[in-house]
Amino acid sequence: MKRAIIAAAFVAAGVVDVPPAVSQGSRQAAPLHPKATTTAATASTAANLPSDTELAEFARAALTAAYLTDGPGAAVLVRRQGKTVLREGFGLANLDQAVPIEPEDVFEIGSVTKQFTGAALLRLAEEGKLALEDPVTKFLPDLPAAYQAITLTQLLTHTGGVPSYTSMPEWRPRWREDMSLDTLIGLFRDKPLDFVPGQSWSYSNSGYILLGAVIERASGKSYEDYVEQELFAPLGMTNSRYGHQEEVVAGRASGYVKGPDGWANAPYLSLTQPYAAGSLMSTVDDLARWSDALEGGHVVSAASRDRMFTPAVLVGGEHDGISTRYGLGNGVRYIAGHLAHEHGGGIHGYVSDLLRVPDADLLVVVLSNNPTVPPGRLAHRIAEHALGGPPPQAPTVAIEPASLDAYVGVYRMAEAPATDLRRVVTRDGDTLRLQPPGGERNALRPLGDDRFETVEGATPVRFLRDAGGKVVAVEVDTGNGPLLPSPRTDEPIPAESQVRPDRS
Repeated sequence: MKRAIIAAAFVAAGVVDVPPAVSQGSRQAAPLHPKATTTAATASTAANLPSDTELAEFARAALTAAYLTDGPGAAVLVRRQGKTVLREGFGLANLDQAVPIEPEDVFEIGSVTKQFTGAALLRLAEEGKLALEDPVTKFLPDLPAAYQAITLTQLLTHTGGVPSYTSMPEWRPRWREDMSLDTLIGLFRDKPLDFVPGQSWSYSNSGYILLGAVIERASGKSYEDYVEQELFAPLGMTNSRYGHQEEVVAGRASGYVKGPDGWANAPYLSLTQPYAAGSLMSTVDDLARWSDALEGGHVVSAASRDRMFTPAVLVGGEHDGISTRYGLGNGVRYIAGHLAHEHGGGIHGYVSDLLRVPDADLLVVVLSNNPTVPPGRLAHRIAEHALGGPPPQAPTVAIEPASLDAYVGVYRMAEAPATDLRRVVTRDGDTLRLQPPGGERNALRPLGDDRFETVEGATPVRFLRDAGGKVVAVEVDTGNGPLLPSPRTDEPIPAESQVRPDRS
């Protein structure tokens, strides 16, 4: 099971360490708005698009294989050119009663919440109640002096350097505790910043806790009331709400985790804690309605929408000029040559993915109570098929097994500079393997010129050398955030990395 699910880390694009099926990382900022984007790949695949029936059959087969009839599953909606191609439930909403999932069931959506928080800030900016370049201390003056350099935009784009409380070991024993906003902020406010604001990127749930507090100060409403009254109600999102564990919600799917003894109810997490970073609940239909309104300029203005989907660029420091591939509460990436907007979520017992390809008018929504199946990977597979298929696979290049030793080592993750997170590269005979933090060893397929990709998921991996030819860093393009080199360390290979079994 993924470490991120166990720790309820509400993540940017699905679940941490789950790569997208296709990613074209770049050090350049993406175009302002993908509706004006046309690529050669788009034109070349137009004649190869599957029919709606073929797309539905492909999606149904992939989802049926992923979600067994006697286990937790997912509600899924696929729509193309305004037509619903697939809207179905797979697996069980409740294992105790063997209740099947229906497409209208309600799920916790985790970090998909962040785009609602982003839209709320944009609306308040349009109303003149705040400016996105305001320092967070304008609204929360009691924060430490270090926070005076952090803007609301930097919190929205995860470039503020605020350490994420969901990565702190001391947070985990307190999952069941109902916390006030002051108590929640107290978990991280006095910790040192991870980096100089604006100079790097690290996914921070803490930043979105602060943004929720700013929304309350600027609007005069609680975050819960603002989202429900100003965003959900006008759009007719009648099955969406701020989550409360004690509330009876019709059609609410139960959350599960899988351990050594099989399925179990997800550990209790007070939904006072994810707050503006991940406490919302919704359905596939409501999220489709939301996506339509947001992309159509009916939630915020077209200019604000474009800003929401414009990736931030790092400024200053060693990563100056690198695109974060993350806008204001939403990720921006390429799928089969098309620019896409996407955010995923992971919270105790639930994972989700909301993916839209504007220039193809394609929408894929996956809401699941089965954290063992990465919803983003399924959404990407379906989207790729709808867009004419993934790019052709690059040919494998023969490489001498002994030369693989040059890559073996422990690499510190640049995306998490203030943590102990490492990527471990090991050699297994004639195969090189990459192990992300808390994950499993992934076999790498050599492509030549120090380039590899994971056999499962096709995640691009590139090793960097110094002037003397020594491997000094690795870039792993998970599609989450900027593509930053992870520097090699002198640490020995951990024993558990040498014996951890492969994924089967």
